[in-house]
Amino acid sequence: MTVDQSYAWAERVARSQAKNFYYSFLLLKKPKRRAMCAIYAFMRYCDDLSDADGIGDRAAAIARWREDLERALAGSAPDHPLWPAFTDAVGRYKIPHQYFFEMIDGVSSDLLPRVIETFNELYGYCYRVASVVGLTIIHIFGFSDPRALELAEKCGIAFQLTNILRDVREDFEKGRVYIPAEDFTKFGVSAANFEPRKAFRDLLEFEARRARKYYQESAPLINLIDPASRSSLRALIAIYSRLLDRIVSSSYDVLSHRVRVPGWEKAWTLLRSAIL
Repeated sequence: MTVDQSYAWAERVARSQAKNFYYSFLLLKKPKRRAMCAIYAFMRYCDDLSDADGIGDRAAAIARWREDLERALAGSAPDHPLWPAFTDAVGRYKIPHQYFFEMIDGVSSDLLPRVIETFNELYGYCYRVASVVGLTIIHIFGFSDPRALELAEKCGIAFQLTNILRDVREDFEKGRVYIPAEDFTKFGVSAANFEPRKAFRDLLEFEARRARKYYQESAPLINLIDPASRSSLRALIAIYSRLLDRIVSSSYDVLSHRVRVPGWEKAWTLLRSAIL
């Protein structure tokens, strides 16, 4: 497969599956947009290895994917449609290889049911599954101020805390509880059934404020990346912030349905980000 064919494949993956990310990609010029799609396709495949049904031995599959990553980065790419575009993007934008191995470490931690005990433990998990994504993509956006790295880490924490709030029910059904046990205890809520519900809503409000703090602290990141990329990052942050807004405005009703940002609202956010 040629590099162009590989990029086309990655764009199809991103267009069909990147519900929030893909909108922001559209504000980038073609080389950066294609690179973003290649990185997203890598992340999507990692996620699918830990979550998708029908993968018999997920641990072995992830181990094989790690080996394939090592081979691809060493210049001996296995036969998979991702690798030509992925290795081109990594080399073109000088993305540190460690981030991709940390992503794999993050999804590996989701193989078994888990309970997070403390926020420090949760922060480490969020770093591996989300902050490293932010640290990766700012290399594509472009930056020169090293402060961007710290802010990208915080931005990733904000995004993942938002995802955790949205996905409480789905994660619980998979045996995963990411809200720290220390917070359940603090609010007097059972992690087994989320009762009493009034206290559970108070707990989610506390977690939402925590996420909002990371959005606020990471806000200067937009002005630290290359001007041509700012509208894309602005749109991505706005869409995720709006998802958090919708969770709050639903009175934290994340158990009866999955809170979403509708397509028209994402499109409007994209337009506003492009003209600001």
